[in-house]
Amino acid sequence: MAEPHSDSAVASFWRALGLPGIIDVHVHFMPQRLMSAVWGYFDEAGPLIGTEWPIRYRDSEEERLAFLRGLGVRAFTSLTYPHRPGMAESLNDWTAQFAARVPECLQTATFFPEPGVADYVRRALDGGTRVFKVHLQVGGFDPRAKELDEVWGMLADAGVPALVHAGSGPVANGYTGPGPFGDVLARHPGLTAIVAHLGAPEFDGFFALADRYERVHLDTTMVFTRFAALAAFPDALLPRLRDLGLDGRILLGTDFPNIPYEYAHQLESLAALDLGDDWMRSVCWHGPAKLFGLA
Repeated sequence: MAEPHSDSAVASFWRALGLPGIIDVHVHFMPQRLMSAVWGYFDEAGPLIGTEWPIRYRDSEEERLAFLRGLGVRAFTSLTYPHRPGMAESLNDWTAQFAARVPECLQTATFFPEPGVADYVRRALDGGTRVFKVHLQVGGFDPRAKELDEVWGMLADAGVPALVHAGSGPVANGYTGPGPFGDVLARHPGLTAIVAHLGAPEFDGFFALADRYERVHLDTTMVFTRFAALAAFPDALLPRLRDLGLDGRILLGTDFPNIPYEYAHQLESLAALDLGDDWMRSVCWHGPAKLFGLA
């Protein structure tokens, strides 16, 4: 397959694969005040970032939507995440309104271990949420917290995925790594999960969880790109990456707009793995389409 070396080549890339477009499971849209604060944190290379991280697509919401549509991104998330109690419910109200006015958006919600979390997660589920973002690194909380046990059970019963940043990249805390979230999966083995960034840098541990739990998926976000914020993917896992991809459990993610390179570079870096057109079709479309009922 031809590698898309620039954003202008993305549409030609997916058309050559015979796809109707691409699906990106790891995209951030937030209230502008929060998005600006996140960009400011990246500008400062804050302690959770660990390196210089210039934001390439620092555009208005309307311009970012137009950009994704122009690339042919047919569905995407609006990942938000709280860093303290008292934020999640209002974020969920905003993302529900965003999805109502942006038809391509997979309605997204989030949560934090706090009193009332099960109630507002139930409301989000009843309101049509299709994926929950859980950021253990930024949130700095234990996914095994007693307040969350009912929440994980609700998501497992509903079959609604949790997209979890559980890996320790770019900076670890006491609740990242495959151990804490692995304990959640052991208690709720039917939970549908998407592990962000392929679990970087603990690739082996998170791939082992995918081997153990058939509803664990992983997204490609920023892995294999030239940006060195995350660890290098081990060659020994490439056969497993191929197998999981063909099984529909490796999903395209990009971290748009919070990336320091062209959007196309994530696709270019995946194509350079030379795992085959069928693998790329599954990662970019068939896998996420099946997961979210878009096929």
